[in-house]
Amino acid sequence: MASPIPCYHCGLPVPAGSQFHAQVLGEKRLLCCPGCQAVAEAIVAGGLEHYYKHRSERAGNPQELPQALPDELALLDRADVQAPFVEHQGELSETNLLIEGISCAACAWLIEKHLRGLPGVAEANLNLSNHRLQVRWVDSQLPLSQLFKELRKIGYAGHPWQADAATEQLTRENRRAMRQLGVAGLLWIQVMMATMATWPEFNIDLSPELDKILRWVSLFLTTPIVFYCCGQFFRGAMRDLRTRHLSMDLSVSLAIGGAYAAGIWSTVTGDGELYFDAVGMFALFLLAGRYLERRARERTAAATAQLVQLLPASCLRLDADGHTQRVLLSELRKGEQVLVPPGALLPADGRILSGQSSVDESLLTGEYLPQPRGVDDSVTAGTLNVEGPLTVEVEALGDATRLSAIVRLLERAQSDKPRLAEIAEQTAQWFLLIVLLVAAIVGLVWWQIDSSRAFWVVLALLVATCPCALALATPTALTAATGSLHKLGMLLTRGHVLEGLNQIDTVIFDKTGTLTEGRLTLSAIHPLGELDSDACLALAAALEIRSEHPIARAFGRATQAAERVDNIPGLGLQGWVADRQLRIGQAAFVSELSGQAPPEIPADRGQWLLLGDCQGPLAWFVLDDRLRDDAPALLAACRERGWQVLLLSGDSSPMVAEVARQLGIEQARGGLTPDAKLAELKKLHEQGRRVLMLGDGVNDVPVLAGADISVAMGGATDLAKTSADAVLLSNRLTSLIQAFNLARRTRRIIIENLTWASLYNGLVLPFAALGWITPIWAALGMSLSSLLVVLNALRLTRVPKQ
Repeated sequence: MASPIPCYHCGLPVPAGSQFHAQVLGEKRLLCCPGCQAVAEAIVAGGLEHYYKHRSERAGNPQELPQALPDELALLDRADVQAPFVEHQGELSETNLLIEGISCAACAWLIEKHLRGLPGVAEANLNLSNHRLQVRWVDSQLPLSQLFKELRKIGYAGHPWQADAATEQLTRENRRAMRQLGVAGLLWIQVMMATMATWPEFNIDLSPELDKILRWVSLFLTTPIVFYCCGQFFRGAMRDLRTRHLSMDLSVSLAIGGAYAAGIWSTVTGDGELYFDAVGMFALFLLAGRYLERRARERTAAATAQLVQLLPASCLRLDADGHTQRVLLSELRKGEQVLVPPGALLPADGRILSGQSSVDESLLTGEYLPQPRGVDDSVTAGTLNVEGPLTVEVEALGDATRLSAIVRLLERAQSDKPRLAEIAEQTAQWFLLIVLLVAAIVGLVWWQIDSSRAFWVVLALLVATCPCALALATPTALTAATGSLHKLGMLLTRGHVLEGLNQIDTVIFDKTGTLTEGRLTLSAIHPLGELDSDACLALAAALEIRSEHPIARAFGRATQAAERVDNIPGLGLQGWVADRQLRIGQAAFVSELSGQAPPEIPADRGQWLLLGDCQGPLAWFVLDDRLRDDAPALLAACRERGWQVLLLSGDSSPMVAEVARQLGIEQARGGLTPDAKLAELKKLHEQGRRVLMLGDGVNDVPVLAGADISVAMGGATDLAKTSADAVLLSNRLTSLIQAFNLARRTRRIIIENLTWASLYNGLVLPFAALGWITPIWAALGMSLSSLLVVLNALRLTRVPKQ
């Protein structure tokens, strides 16, 4: 069978019988689609067909590029829309665009040539490394929307370049760190060669003039290392002295500054060793360690920045007549309706009014498969509509969205300092204080023994015992582990979780929405009075529409809403429909309203809720909830670790016992109020137990707040999420198993780092005090120690396998 002919423009197979072609470079070229044909013809018509000679890779298929609507492009001509990313300087305007579809250097040539040939364009430069296009043009001759259309005409999509401020700052700091590291490495090599030539060990017969020249050359080359590359250490030391807070910056500054000052003295007098090479090596390895630590922190910060940039710039708002108008996101208001076509991002949190589709929530939850969504389902801002058009009613915007809440929680976790990190920081401070005292004593002793060696012994002592590795051991590991957990779909909201997971010996599970899917379905209605099933369902739905509990979704949409609804956690709901007071929930709670004895539950299967009023019970509602597929694996992982497992649920139905039986949980109790759950938690604490709580409802909030470690499910209520130490955004219980494993690895690596750093600093101290270690060997040892600690911590960036 003959292989298909590739499209001349994009390289995709040309369908049999394709009629699309273009005359390029004097020959008829077959193309796969009208998009490639239009692009190829536009390139040829612009006199730019030499692009096809120079390209090293096929271009992207233009049909795969995002399709901007004409009205969306027209928004770009508005002054208020251009304000954030367009600068006006007299007649000329300047902007930076992010270009999609670039595959090789020839693409940059094509874009620049095409744009420079347009009337009004003064300059067009594309940075191939980051696909950033800088354009200067006369806006009165060429509207910005036309500029975007011209890019699409040749097969590329452009977007306004609006980098996140935090990301830009990190990028600037990263570039500066790289420059400092490069300068330190390059100059240190030169300094090493110059100073080594002056060493007596090499037995080089240098003339006094050449020896002097080499000393001054070494001083000249070392000066940028000290003042440019190491300036951050001196600034940190000054800050420490002002705040009376010791850190490794003080020790580093004393060592570098002391060696540099001694080197100047040696250069001027022409007597003694220079040790400029020790300064260069010390600076190089210290900067390398800090750079690796920065990269670890940058990975976690990148996840936050990626979330911030999820929201679209504009959306399609529906008016009262059902017509759409493209507006900026800032113009959207709560309660309005938006149309979200397939392939578009959700602009706000809301509820689906019409349409059926799948929504990709992978960046928020870690769940790579799109989730089906239909009428009455909630959707989250920043997620991607995959299949069909959706009409959504806006319920939350801006800082009130779930996306913004996740970003705030993630930032709180990153700023929260775990107890282990505080202990390590305090230990490093005390160690540094001891080292400074020891250095002073050693200096005095050596001044009496051999005054010519006293300074160099003290210098070697300060360099060798710098607590860099001790200070880096814990925060680097915790940062790397936090980033890995976020990839798994588990968001830490407080910093002590990774440390605390290693101390857990008891786990409390809620049932509905935690061990079960929480997608309850109404399987049967058993009327107990004069009202039929439909009438009872309407009354129940009127109450449940006021509740956030997963049970409420099983009752569907209500034709009316109850008034003065009270949620009694663990028992049920109470409210008024018309002039009738109603309750729904546990049988005993509902029967209190009429003063009658609670009716017996007719069967064991399912979750039974009673509806009643002041006259008596009205109907039983039977709900079914499926066990999560990964629940058995989570229980097995808990038992493997020897943990005690309890199931405490507010559900009083036989479903609690059924779920406990399926999962092999021996200690299971149902029908518990929040106070009763909290009482059980206190009993466990009195026994010395360290408790992990996993829940999702309002009735779990007291226990989540009181547990040593609390985890809320991704579909939990907002109150439960803010009370929890971590949120399982993915709703995959297997992510919790991976978190257990990662916590163990993190603890092991932290212990390894602290042990190594402590042993190294403790063992090298007496050798340095005895004068057996020169400053250059001290710099090498300290630097390698810090690098080893950082590289060991970076192992945690590998996401653990299930």
